[in-house]
Amino acid sequence: MEKLFKLSQNQTTVRTEILAGITTFLAAMYIIVVNPAILSATGMSLNGLITATILVSAFSSIAMGIYANNPILLAPGMGLNAFFTYSVVLGMQVPWETALGAIFWSGIVFLLLSILNVRTLIVQAIPKQLRYAVAAGIGLFISLIGFKNAGFIVANDATLIGFGGMTLQTGLFVLGLLITSILVIRKIRGALIIGIVLTTVLAIPFGRLLGGQVLVGWEGIFRAPDFSLIGKMDLIGSLKLAMLPVMLSFLFVDMFDSLSTFIGVAEAANLTDADGEPRRIKESLIVDGFSTTISGLLGSSSGTSYIESAAGIEEGGRTGLTAVVSGLLFLPFLFLSPLIGSVPGLATAPALVLVGVFMMKPILKINWTQFDDAIPAFLALLLIPLTYSITQGIVWGFLSWTVIKLLTGKTNEITPMLLVIDLFAILALFF
Repeated sequence: MEKLFKLSQNQTTVRTEILAGITTFLAAMYIIVVNPAILSATGMSLNGLITATILVSAFSSIAMGIYANNPILLAPGMGLNAFFTYSVVLGMQVPWETALGAIFWSGIVFLLLSILNVRTLIVQAIPKQLRYAVAAGIGLFISLIGFKNAGFIVANDATLIGFGGMTLQTGLFVLGLLITSILVIRKIRGALIIGIVLTTVLAIPFGRLLGGQVLVGWEGIFRAPDFSLIGKMDLIGSLKLAMLPVMLSFLFVDMFDSLSTFIGVAEAANLTDADGEPRRIKESLIVDGFSTTISGLLGSSSGTSYIESAAGIEEGGRTGLTAVVSGLLFLPFLFLSPLIGSVPGLATAPALVLVGVFMMKPILKINWTQFDDAIPAFLALLLIPLTYSITQGIVWGFLSWTVIKLLTGKTNEITPMLLVIDLFAILALFF
């Protein structure tokens, strides 16, 4: 244990690392419920998605701990799952098997870029202002999905969208959002999952005592894992030219997410090397690429690093043992799919709204007084939720940045690699 994780060198103990791992797991375990809830809109098996989510989270986190020795949990990413479902499968009418293939190939590319350190050139080419805007825009998108799932926001012929009205169900959503918000504000461990459980319990009387649709079904507690989604990806179909922008979008969003998490967590916990860079970032990015690759294989949207890892680090986690403990804690839930599957979309909606709140923090770093920065950032931020497409936000953010900088004489802010990215952005508009 000491030789593998270098506990003494990192001034920590086995007990501290185990407690940190439990804390990180409690902060992020909501993904077991939320990820299948989002991805099942594609028509994929809910029980199969629960199994895939758990396996991706467990294998990826354990790999991060053993190979990179960093206390960072990985799981299917919020934002990436929304992009997979609403932009690619439902929006572009891409079969989910083909979309899984695109995830697999994007993971392979991510692995190669990480191993060869090419990802440094790509990251340097992407303006930080756009990174901040895309992160916040994805947060707005996820919150919008939460409000939609709760029936709080509905389609409206006159105004495109509108308020769904106060009903018993929207009232329950508001109550669940309030309860979960208070738990988050009071920094209760596992606040999101507690909120999901309490909202589910409050929803049990619906359709039984209070009338209306039955919101909470019951099929027992235990069931063998459903491995039906493993290996269902379409590797050949996902290599068509029309899928290239999709694959690159998976790659870029995953890269933004991973790097922002590594940098944020490393700075918060002083997990940096002698140059001030996040420690063992190459190894960590290789694991992140591995996580995305196995996600396509196992039947889930891309796995990525979780900012919730900061919860365990605050508890003293400093080594990969924290990540290993977190990963192992996912595995018992393989046998609880009926219990997890009984959670209605209404109960996960408050968590989605609050995840959006968490993702809005980067908006503070956008230079709103510098309009050649602010306008492209604003377009990316706003168009993601308004077009119901993360791709469109990214595309118009990149293209507007390049054109505005070019026409205002700031060509020094346009790199050759950014022009390559712009080329793929233009392809995305037509394909």
